Amino acid sequence: MRKIPSLLLAIVVGASAPQAGHAAQRVAVGATFSRVFEQGGDGQWQGLGVDVLRTLAARAGDTIRFQLYPWPRAQAMVERAQADILVGPYKSPERLLRFAFLDQAFYRDRMVFYARRDTEPPWHGDLAALKSRRIAAVRGWHYGAQFEAARPQLDVSGVTQLENGLQMLALGRVDLLASNERNSTGLIDSLHLGESLTVLCPDIAQLDGYLAFPRDPKFSAVRERYNALFNEMVRSGELARLGARNGVLVPLGDSASRAPAACGEKHRAGP
Repeated sequence: MRKIPSLLLAIVVGASAPQAGHAAQRVAVGATFSRVFEQGGDGQWQGLGVDVLRTLAARAGDTIRFQLYPWPRAQAMVERAQADILVGPYKSPERLLRFAFLDQAFYRDRMVFYARRDTEPPWHGDLAALKSRRIAAVRGWHYGAQFEAARPQLDVSGVTQLENGLQMLALGRVDLLASNERNSTGLIDSLHLGESLTVLCPDIAQLDGYLAFPRDPKFSAVRERYNALFNEMVRSGELARLGARNGVLVPLGDSASRAPAACGEKHRAGP
């Protein structure tokens, strides 16, 4: 058999190989977010973020691996380019300096206060009126511009897990818990706290969650690739269909796939 010259062989192999920035294994990290990013007891991954990323990776010719970490650690890993994609962060001025977000969000959350039913404090949207109240908030979470601006004047205690905050509230160690409704409602049910805790109105804020990449320039190409693919998912209505399948509110431009229920209305597991 005639030998193929080594230079020609290199050209043939190179032409058939995936282009740089495509066809790679992507590592997506995050914390457990109900119906957005979860791993079941059987080890199976589920949620809107999982469905979206599997679709994007397949269309980009990539494979994808999911990993769960405490939320601050997951953020640090992507910031340091130790992982490719952060699943679900809200935007904030500080995070815009740390991450390269996709242009459009893939879900929307209601940020709310929870209180005990027997000591429900007055809340009409004025954070200044809560200066004397003990508030728990999850470390590493962003609660919107209004809350973050008022935080230095408030008595806010950080908790490592949402479950810890709910239990502190139920035991009377804090007066209010700041959270998002999607994560909280199912957890409240599983902890059997539905009879003792209630959500307050109005919302603190409504915030959108994104996929974000490291700001390291070597991730620019893959971020642009996934951004274009995701924009097409939004335009085609595919994101809205995936949101409905997962029971997650999906932003579509300035509106959403369905309006949030009226404040104070009973929600089975979130918006």
